[in-house]
Amino acid sequence: MKLQLTRPIAFIDLETTGINISNDRIVEIAIVKIATDGTKLVKRKIINPLIPIPQGASDVHGITDDMVKDAPTFKAVANEIKQFLDNCDLGGYNSNRFDLPLLIEEFSRAGIDFNIEGRKLVDVQKVFHLMEQRTLSAAYKFYCNKVLEGAHGAEADATATWEVLEAQVERYPNIGNTVESIVKFTGEDDIVDFARRFIRVNGVEVFNFGKHKGKPVTQVLKEEPQYYDWMMKGDFAINTKQKFTEILNRTLLKKG
Repeated sequence: MKLQLTRPIAFIDLETTGINISNDRIVEIAIVKIATDGTKLVKRKIINPLIPIPQGASDVHGITDDMVKDAPTFKAVANEIKQFLDNCDLGGYNSNRFDLPLLIEEFSRAGIDFNIEGRKLVDVQKVFHLMEQRTLSAAYKFYCNKVLEGAHGAEADATATWEVLEAQVERYPNIGNTVESIVKFTGEDDIVDFARRFIRVNGVEVFNFGKHKGKPVTQVLKEEPQYYDWMMKGDFAINTKQKFTEILNRTLLKKG
C-alpha cells in the first residue's frame, strides 16, 4: 500500500542553537517536498541565527559560528521558505513538538504570518512511538533496512523521515495511506498552540498547564481577565500568545 497524497506534503527538519522554542534559533533548515505524483523537491538553507551557537549544539549537528557568519538571516529567507511551503501539508520527526513550533516562532519574529489552518500535520515519530518506540536512526534501519548516513544533517534527516513514513504505510495497513488517516491515527489533528499550553477537549479550548489546567479558556478570561495580561508579559512562545489573543478576540466579538 503506497502513501496517497491529495496535496503536496513537506517534510521539515531543523538544526538549531538549542531546544528552547522561545529563545533558540535555526541554523539550518531542510525541506523535502513531495508532490502528489511522488516528485521530490528539496530546499536547504544554512541560516545565521544572530546569536552564538553553543558548543554542545555544534557537537550534534556540526554547524559552527564560523560556518554561518556569512549566511542569510531567517528574516532574509522567510518569504522564500513560506512560498515553498504554500498549499502543503507538513511532516517531520518530532515536528509537532519541536520543528514546527520553532519554525513558526522564527516566522513570527520575522513579522510573517505562517498559517497552519487547514493543513494536516504528520509527525512520523508519533506513528513510530505508538508502534515501535525507537529513534530516527533506528526507525530508518527498522523500516528501510538502511543505515542513516549523515544523521543530524537536516536534509538527510528530512529525507529519511519521508522514507520512514512510506515504509510505515506499507507495514501498517491500519494507519491508512492518506495524510488524513495518519493524522487521525496519531491523534494530533487539532492543535491549538504548538507549545501545548492550550488543548481542545470535546472541541473546547482548555488550559493545559498551571492553576487553570483543564478549565475552558473562555471561562478563565471571564472570571480572571488579568490572567491574559500576565501571560502576555510572561516567557511564553509567540505562537501561544497569538492563539490566546485569538480566543480573547472571539470572546469579545461574541459579547458584542
